[in-house]
Amino acid sequence: MNPNKTGVLLCNIGTPDAPTPHAVRRYLKAFLSDPRVVEIPRLIWWPILHGIILRTRPKKSAALYQKIWTDQGSPLLCYSRQLAVSLEKKLQIPIALGMHYGQPSIKQALEELQTKEVTKIIVFPLYPQYSATTTAATFDMVTEVLKKWRKIPEIHMLHDYADNPLYINAITQSIQAERLKQENTSHLLFSFHGIPEYCIKAGDPYYERCQLTVELVAKKLNLQQKDYSISFQSRLGRAKWLQPYTDQILKNMPKQGITHLQVVAPGFAVDCLETLEEIAIRGKHQFMENGGKSFRYIPALNESTPHLDALASIISSLKI
Repeated sequence: MNPNKTGVLLCNIGTPDAPTPHAVRRYLKAFLSDPRVVEIPRLIWWPILHGIILRTRPKKSAALYQKIWTDQGSPLLCYSRQLAVSLEKKLQIPIALGMHYGQPSIKQALEELQTKEVTKIIVFPLYPQYSATTTAATFDMVTEVLKKWRKIPEIHMLHDYADNPLYINAITQSIQAERLKQENTSHLLFSFHGIPEYCIKAGDPYYERCQLTVELVAKKLNLQQKDYSISFQSRLGRAKWLQPYTDQILKNMPKQGITHLQVVAPGFAVDCLETLEEIAIRGKHQFMENGGKSFRYIPALNESTPHLDALASIISSLKI
């Protein structure tokens, strides 16, 4: 056995196996049953989840997934796989992809690395900005699996990379490339996945990490405060989430004189339902229907060279 063989567990949130109500229900049940995702006491949450949400939401969500599904399957899974393959080729070390909710699972990915006899595993959640609802939930799953292993390799769990210079540079380059294509000067909206406000009040640093990313990107782009905004999307339920809400911002901006808009979602490493449907399709409709003149969604970093360079650099720094 190689005494110093490092492998990488590349993690993402997950996706339904198919754009069908049955598959979406299975995915949502796993996702929304995680106490890291929904912190409401189980006695209160269980009737809501099983009695209301899992009876009504799967059909609606399946219709949304059908709009963005590809011949190769879910965009999130396809782009995540491409990242894993390209990083493995670039770094020449074993890299296994694991989804927290869905397939391939984190358990399967860890077992794949185990068969390759790695002595160190870098756990790399593809969440640039730390949150207990995502990154910590991934760490929970990893430790749950490893509890059953006899021989545990050295583990390094990446916290986040919200301020990593190469990640900031990759986001900046993607924005610059898109802004050069547009004749009109557009306002730039940074949209992040939301989380409930009570998470922030309990000490979750997610809001601060999102703000830090935006500040660093805006500085590199030489943007003034009036040139950009930040918002939060994908809220669920009646509780207050981080504000302002992206859908409300999109509806109100034209009334405030902002009619040319570009939207980027730096919290999503790869494109998925929340970017391709919620922003690029539904968000565009909301903006244009309320008086917008031009709208452009700037794609996630996906398998772009600057993104690969950033992730590879982070992994390389942790191999020592």
